[in-house]
Amino acid sequence: MSTEQRTRPHAQRWVDYLNDCNELVSIAEPLAVTGRLTRVAGLVLEAVGPRLAVGSTCTIAMPDGRPVPAEVVGFAEDRLYLMPQHDVYGLTPGARVIPDEAVRALPAVGRVNHPRRRPSDRSRHFPVGEALLGRVVDANGAPLDGLGPLLNTELAPLYARPVNPLHRTPISQVLDVGVRAINGMLTVGRGQRMGLFAGSGVGKSVLLGMMARHTEAEVIVVGLIGERGREVKEFIEHILGEAGMRRAVVVAAPADTSPLMRLQGAA
Repeated sequence: MSTEQRTRPHAQRWVDYLNDCNELVSIAEPLAVTGRLTRVAGLVLEAVGPRLAVGSTCTIAMPDGRPVPAEVVGFAEDRLYLMPQHDVYGLTPGARVIPDEAVRALPAVGRVNHPRRRPSDRSRHFPVGEALLGRVVDANGAPLDGLGPLLNTELAPLYARPVNPLHRTPISQVLDVGVRAINGMLTVGRGQRMGLFAGSGVGKSVLLGMMARHTEAEVIVVGLIGERGREVKEFIEHILGEAGMRRAVVVAAPADTSPLMRLQGAA
């Protein structure tokens, strides 16, 4: 093998790195374009100014300095329809609407940064990684357990790209959920979707806690969406327990949060 052939892959990595740098610089805007709030009708806000795609995120500046995150859910001509993630009490006409910048990984030699073509790639991102094990977070990935910030995590789009149905692995392996009645009579397969429906107070949460503690799965993600606030703590402390939390991540979006937060928590 000649010297030129040996150095060609190394040179190609540098060319890809420089192309990523050029692409990152090309999308930079010299001025920050902001808008203003024109109307508040219930949970829907109207704003003019920025041109954002549906699914993009922005921040509304409150008079007291507290930011209100919001997501673009629609538009009509030059007006954007926003849905806030928190309470809107205190918003005033003309409040600034600041678009959030797209989260983009910095260029690195040997790594190809795929272009963010879809609005979902430019929308809200969620932290992922082993640092989430044993933690309780909200629908935005912010810690709720008072154990400090999440470190050594990566960011992934909240709405992932759909998988080609022909690339999905067939369900052929049994998943041990740790409950003999289910394993013996209602066997669950790896990758299978299942539902648990029953009235209130008959033991749905207890059964889910048993499955989370005793299943052979290495990582468990528990979504507590629309639950009463006191039930979130009861499930974590009394049903899931310390043993279940060691390999679990709990995403809590109780009933007192906004509809957008509950939707993101389920996603």
